Amino acid sequence: MSIEVHIATDDDLEKWNSYVSQSPQGTLCHELEALEVQADYSNATLHPLIGFKGQEPVGLFPVFEIKKQFVTTAFSPPPHLRVPYLGPAFLNMGKLKQRKRERRRQRFMDGCFEWIQDELSPKYGHVRTSTAFEDSRPFKWNEYDATPEYTYAVDLTLEESDLLMTFSSDARSNIRNTDDEAYEVDVGGPEEIRLIHEQVKNRYESQDIGFGVPDEFVLDLAERSQNGHVRPYTLRVDGEFVGGILALEYGDTTGRWMGGVRTDADVDVPTNDLLDWAIMKDGLERGLETYDLVGADTRRINRYKAKFNPELQTYYSLEYGKWGMRQLASLYDSVK
Repeated sequence: MSIEVHIATDDDLEKWNSYVSQSPQGTLCHELEALEVQADYSNATLHPLIGFKGQEPVGLFPVFEIKKQFVTTAFSPPPHLRVPYLGPAFLNMGKLKQRKRERRRQRFMDGCFEWIQDELSPKYGHVRTSTAFEDSRPFKWNEYDATPEYTYAVDLTLEESDLLMTFSSDARSNIRNTDDEAYEVDVGGPEEIRLIHEQVKNRYESQDIGFGVPDEFVLDLAERSQNGHVRPYTLRVDGEFVGGILALEYGDTTGRWMGGVRTDADVDVPTNDLLDWAIMKDGLERGLETYDLVGADTRRINRYKAKFNPELQTYYSLEYGKWGMRQLASLYDSVK
């Protein structure tokens, strides 16, 4: 039986979030409300592709169409919003043997590629997968270039004391030896989201790096998320905001999305060590399994992240289009 790929119907959309929760590749940003927020703030048209084998769903692939003058482009996730992962999410494949699993996955992806080419005919495409996406070959066989990317993940299934002992000596010292009364870490709301966003934006701009993520995007994502959470962890000293991290939580994973930048506050407190530890402790207490440090491709920053003894994980950046069109897409601000 062949696999049918089409734009999700109203009935499909009613079940979309439940499908996301069943997929190993599903993330908060795959959920329908999150997809709609991404489309709103990227000026994109969302095409939620879904595939069925008979009555059984086999995959989801949210695709964002963006037109810049005469160039049509396709993204997943859309550019400039710093959404960490998106791309395809597969369903009902875990119990299949390798041959059948590959065949079903390939047929679903072929159906998606055929729809994208027939309906959009993009000159440029870019996809960034989740860490549970293991096989980039369907993209490579459809003229995409596949580049492995890396992130770090901390195992939260350990006991708190055992987890702490896996850290580097300086991380353990910073966490153990800082007076609990010298600072306060809380999970806040919209005001804390704004504080963290402003701090991150200022830090990027001070290094002449563009940061085009609107704070309204983060606020809307936090407000409209159905089954995941945008959790703003803030650290204050004497009631004054010093630093923060926006964590994306979905399923059994929490992720270090934005924040954790170097603070300009003159305080003798290891701000980021304490923030990361607070997120991990919170995850331990609530039965989460993984803390994704979101990114392990920057040599300077990796030195900090590696001290939590994380596991290196891989995801993929997948790019479509001839060299000239890639340059043109970049010129029109259409790339990641």
